Amino acid sequence: MELEMIIMNIINYSGEARSLCMEGISHAKKGDIDAARINIDKANEKIGCAHKSQTKLIQLEAQGEKQDLSLLLIHAQDHLMNAITTRDMALEFIDLYELVYNSSMVKGDRANA
Repeated sequence: MELEMIIMNIINYSGEARSLCMEGISHAKKGDIDAARINIDKANEKIGCAHKSQTKLIQLEAQGEKQDLSLLLIHAQDHLMNAITTRDMALEFIDLYELVYNSSMVKGDRANA
């Protein structure tokens, strides 16, 4: 039972993190860079929670409690890796949108001068 709870925690936290990252990209696309970065901070917290759950599994195995490889565990690992990748890409997108909005504002200011 403990194993399933740990696995579900990884899936839940990772899914929440990925959603927060995608919301962050959406905020950045609209020019709200601060809100985007807040979403990434929240996503990092969720990824941290998922990673703690993953570490519990590693500790159990290190203590001799071998776990059968299950489809659910593979699914959880897939969710975590996708959340981390999405977070990394979201950071890049947010930086790019920030550059675009900043350069657009500079050009706009020059046009009005």
